Amino acid sequence: MREQSFCLVLCVMMVCWDELDHHVVSHFRSYTYRYLINSYDFLNSSLIIKPSHLNYPYLINHPVKCGGRDGKNWDDVLLLLFVKSSPENFERRQAIRDTWGNESFVRSELGVSVRLVFAVGIHPDAEQRSRVQKALLQEDQVYRDLIQQNFVDTFHNLTVKLILQFHWKHTYCPQAHFLMSADDDIFVHMPNLVKYLQHLLSSQTGAKDLWVGHVHRGAPPVRIKHSKYHVPYDLYPWPSYPDYTAGAGYVVSGDVATKIYQATRLLNSSMYIDDVFMGMCAKAMGVSPQEHVYFSGEGKTPYHPCIYNHMITSHGHATDVRSLWQAATDPTAYRNSRGFMNNLYCTAVRVMLLCIPYYQNTYSCIAAFT
Repeated sequence: MREQSFCLVLCVMMVCWDELDHHVVSHFRSYTYRYLINSYDFLNSSLIIKPSHLNYPYLINHPVKCGGRDGKNWDDVLLLLFVKSSPENFERRQAIRDTWGNESFVRSELGVSVRLVFAVGIHPDAEQRSRVQKALLQEDQVYRDLIQQNFVDTFHNLTVKLILQFHWKHTYCPQAHFLMSADDDIFVHMPNLVKYLQHLLSSQTGAKDLWVGHVHRGAPPVRIKHSKYHVPYDLYPWPSYPDYTAGAGYVVSGDVATKIYQATRLLNSSMYIDDVFMGMCAKAMGVSPQEHVYFSGEGKTPYHPCIYNHMITSHGHATDVRSLWQAATDPTAYRNSRGFMNNLYCTAVRVMLLCIPYYQNTYSCIAAFT
């Protein structure tokens, strides 16, 4: 009986070894490398970018979105919102325009200037490309907020979009105090974000050396071949990535955006995991990510007024952006969170919502107490 049990366990281990190796051995190696060795010297030596990676022509562009006509008269832009979107995702873009990305709302209600643009490539299906491109041109005639280059819009070209956003800011919106990179299924609590950014600008140190989001530290490359995020050894042989923020939504200050722009001109962009490539660029330029407990990871944040009072981003909102915007920005949502007893109540609610494993990919348990 014992022999049979042992054989059964051995068979299960053999079948699941790749998964066990990924989740146990790989993480052990990555954390050892990250916290004991912590050497990423290769970032400063190997990798010269090919010029062709930077020369995709613009199909749609708006050079004066941030002002700067004739190289002067730049508008005072607090935040440049760069949303990564797939060409066919019109409904998602429209929901963002109507809610948290609404430039007019931010100007009239929050008193600051933001600029919203969507980064897109060309449709990956050649048979649909002409129809989708026509629709994009019609959409842009109305909203004037699409930035498109002539690359195929696929997962493996996300790094191209990252390069696009930093090069576009450097060229066409250099005066923006902050740049936010976001997916088109993200929700941003714009009033809270603006308040946070204004606080940074008014601080003694100003808004310098800022790269803030949901930080991944000591993450290992995924070596399982069937995974969407598989990275082979010949592309990245090291056991740990540099620290990076979740690509769904993060913010950098203007000086950091300039440093990342410079790094993209030096480093090889063959790393197609854009979050990781961002980490590589930042590490090469001496920039470190900062954790903000109310920037979401891979999952949705729980819906509750006690959460709305603090939230910055939430991920995974393909269809419910409008309803969440209405609930999260409703002034009545905050009446029950003021005062000592209400603060105590909200802390208890956040503990119940955040300090359980189900929400571990959104906000950490620490967020319940801030």
